[in-house]
Amino acid sequence: MLRTVGRTCWVIAEGYIPNTSHGPSPQMESHETMCVLNAGNADAHLRVTIFFADRDPDGPYEVTVPARRTRHFRFNDLPIPRETDYSSLIESDRPVVVQHTRLDSRQADLALLSTVAFPAG
Repeated sequence: MLRTVGRTCWVIAEGYIPNTSHGPSPQMESHETMCVLNAGNADAHLRVTIFFADRDPDGPYEVTVPARRTRHFRFNDLPIPRETDYSSLIESDRPVVVQHTRLDSRQADLALLSTVAFPAG
């Protein structure tokens, strides 16, 4: 029996997608990723809203994470301008766990950052 873990509201306050990359695409393309774990027994339906410093929010974008599964979503696949600071609000109808990962491959020496998002709800 799986235990339901997580929250229904998450925030990733820091976001930035570089305009350049070093290495083969898509594996080594500079990117930001929202990693989502749904350990529950029902599909989780998420709404992702993107916030910017100089304009109104964009979205919400809807994504689904099947029950008892994990999915990784690249923010690069959303219409987020490169070289732009942004934040994201992730709201779910089921408890999930959200982690943020960035691969910065502007140089041959790669930088990888990963952190758990802020559980807001």
